[in-house]
Amino acid sequence: MAPVATTETITVTTVLDLATSSIRAVNEQLTSPEAPKSVTITGPQGAHALACGLDSDIDVTIDGHVGYYCAGMNQQATVTVTGNAGVGVAENMMSGTVHVKGDASQSAGATAHGGLLVIDGNAAARCGISMKGVDIVVGGNIGHMSAFMGQAGRLVVLGDAGEALGDSLYEARIYVRGTVASLGADCIKKEMREEHLTELRELLAAAAFDVDPSEFTRYGSARQLYNFHVDNASAY
Repeated sequence: MAPVATTETITVTTVLDLATSSIRAVNEQLTSPEAPKSVTITGPQGAHALACGLDSDIDVTIDGHVGYYCAGMNQQATVTVTGNAGVGVAENMMSGTVHVKGDASQSAGATAHGGLLVIDGNAAARCGISMKGVDIVVGGNIGHMSAFMGQAGRLVVLGDAGEALGDSLYEARIYVRGTVASLGADCIKKEMREEHLTELRELLAAAAFDVDPSEFTRYGSARQLYNFHVDNASAY
């Protein structure tokens, strides 16, 4: 019998060790036209600005904790951090997926335009600040002033939210399973319709969380601060 032809492709993972390479050298290799499709970075030890500016379909696993602005400006790439992340993880992300398996410091996903940011643990203050289209799913709690001036996208929180949630919110949608310490200016509780349950179910599935969407409360903008009006002056 003739052998059966196969098109299966075996992906080889390249290991880059920060104990012997500089952050600049690693980042240059990740963004080069000849970059491998699968990379594991070892020995990060809290390195800053790691795996920034990726703009291709590459799978990067960082084995350990990272410092500030990891995976910033990400496009297309999938970046997984097996530890905790410092300030501004996935800041200004455009597309792709960033997955933090530990906790994230403040300003996670700040100004991000697209893609999916998943944080298995907690996220500190200002999570999703000025978000512009990104989807953020947090398995734990988030700190104060999260989604401040959130313009577009969805923020999903399986735990509790800190003070001033959604302050000066535009059209970003917020789903919280736990309690909210307080709502920011112009952020209100909203009805959870079937379309929102469907949307939330898809987001939870994408982030690999098996949770009932009906356990969440939706929050959004009251749309009173879009333009200045003297009757709303006290709310500014």
